Amino acid sequence: MRRKVNIPFGYKLILPYVLCLLMAVLTVGLFAYAHSVNSLREKTRENLQGTLRQMRDNIRYRTDDIERITNSLYYNYSLQNALRRYDQGWYSYETMTKTLMPALENLLNYTASNIGLSLYLQNETLPEIFYKDEEQNPLLSTKRYEIYHLARIQDTDWYRLLQFSGTLPGLSRWQQILRDKEDGNISLLQRLDDVQRGKEIGLVRVSVQIRDLLDSVDYRKIGEYSTLVVLDASGRTVLQSSPEGAEEGNPRTAPDRLVLSEPLYGLGWQLQSYIPDSLFDQSAGEVRRMTLLVCLVSALVLAVLGIWVSGYFTRRIQKIVGSLNAFHDGDFHKRIRFKGNDELAQIAIAFNRMGSNMEELIHKNYVADLQKKEAELESLQAQINPHFLYNTLSSINRLAQFGDIDKLHIMVQELAKFYRLSLNRGEILTTVGKEIEHAKAYVAIQCIKYGERLSVYYDIDPEVLEYATVKLILQPLIENALEHAWFGTTLGIRLVVEKREAEIVFKVVDNGVGMNADTIRQILVPEGPRIGYGIRNVDSRIKLHHGSGYGVTIASRSGIGTCIQITIPCRM
Repeated sequence: MRRKVNIPFGYKLILPYVLCLLMAVLTVGLFAYAHSVNSLREKTRENLQGTLRQMRDNIRYRTDDIERITNSLYYNYSLQNALRRYDQGWYSYETMTKTLMPALENLLNYTASNIGLSLYLQNETLPEIFYKDEEQNPLLSTKRYEIYHLARIQDTDWYRLLQFSGTLPGLSRWQQILRDKEDGNISLLQRLDDVQRGKEIGLVRVSVQIRDLLDSVDYRKIGEYSTLVVLDASGRTVLQSSPEGAEEGNPRTAPDRLVLSEPLYGLGWQLQSYIPDSLFDQSAGEVRRMTLLVCLVSALVLAVLGIWVSGYFTRRIQKIVGSLNAFHDGDFHKRIRFKGNDELAQIAIAFNRMGSNMEELIHKNYVADLQKKEAELESLQAQINPHFLYNTLSSINRLAQFGDIDKLHIMVQELAKFYRLSLNRGEILTTVGKEIEHAKAYVAIQCIKYGERLSVYYDIDPEVLEYATVKLILQPLIENALEHAWFGTTLGIRLVVEKREAEIVFKVVDNGVGMNADTIRQILVPEGPRIGYGIRNVDSRIKLHHGSGYGVTIASRSGIGTCIQITIPCRM
């Protein structure tokens, strides 16, 4: 027979590794792609920066237009001569109607935007003209002018700050004053001076809506998903233009974005744009496709060979991984069959041997543990108090002596039902319905014994009757109440069974003497004293069968009564 040549697993991996080294040719393609993408990115950046400059120039044009209005007033010498005189009467009226008001009306028609022109004058011989707007932004409806006396604003903080900052004659300043922030406006402030005498004669304020001033700021001019933000000198957002439904929050903190900015001279603001990297990815898409096509053709033969080799070994390794996952899920019947005698085949042989040993060991331990658990359950159930049978037979004897045949018949019938349900054909589990019947049989016997001194009420949810439960869990609790809960000559007991989501709750509630916290603690201690042995027995059997998350809890107050609750899972 020909001797088989077994190639070690390490050599089998070297072959595809060497072949993959040939893929280094792709380095040239990647370099060309990176260089092209960087060039496109830089070109796109320059184009976007140019768009921002156009927006900046448009805003500058708007601000210059407003500044020309204030300069027209500043260099109107006839107006200065009229405001320099403080004559009252006819001269004051003529100055208002023939000089000041026509000049202001002409300035309002100078621009198409809605503006508010306010003139604050030192000359108090001229009357004031103004509108009373308390809530509505006046610039939303029309453009208009107003005339005030300068004394109205001399005590305001913004005017004192304007004077303190040393604003030179003829220079203007953009600032939000009075109600500008609430109305979304901004004002251009400029001193009105007597040029010949170098004396201040008033203040000019031109108000304009910020959205009119910045109407050229539109994210669509930059690109989809981009964001444009105008920031004031303190970094506060004045205006933001972004797509509808865009993410809320600060765009400056968003990752993977290019930030471009342009200063807005005169306003002291800054125009910033936040462009997602996806915009550049779209520009680089064509270059990427061409580069990938060239690289794909070069690597096609090597890729086919590499896929075949790697697939051969991958299928074998995946078979091992799948078997390990089956072991993790508890399926120890999984076995691996590999041809040959290489490292993978040896791993498969060792794996199969390990699986057989583990399956045999787990089976032995499972059987032993199951037998131990069943023995403990049977032992615990056998400890149910047998005195009940003796007491019941004694009661039957007395009823026979007194000739009370009806009660005797009922007691014998209920006793037979009680023990028939107790035996349950040797089964550990029973249904909730049979367990309730068993408890009712026990109660019926006790009601004959105690007569009118004992009252028992039932509150049973019909939905729980078909679920499974450990047998003999209600009778010991009722028996415990009959032995220890008497408070006077009468006793009331209420049995409640209900479903709560994935659990079934039993409650045995009495209005008896109750118990203190120390007694409750002694009852529930696993190796505690003989007190409350029946309750502890029930709790142990439930925990043994369903786990430590279920069992008995007790709530009681001395002189008021006791509520003993049993919780088990919903299982059919």
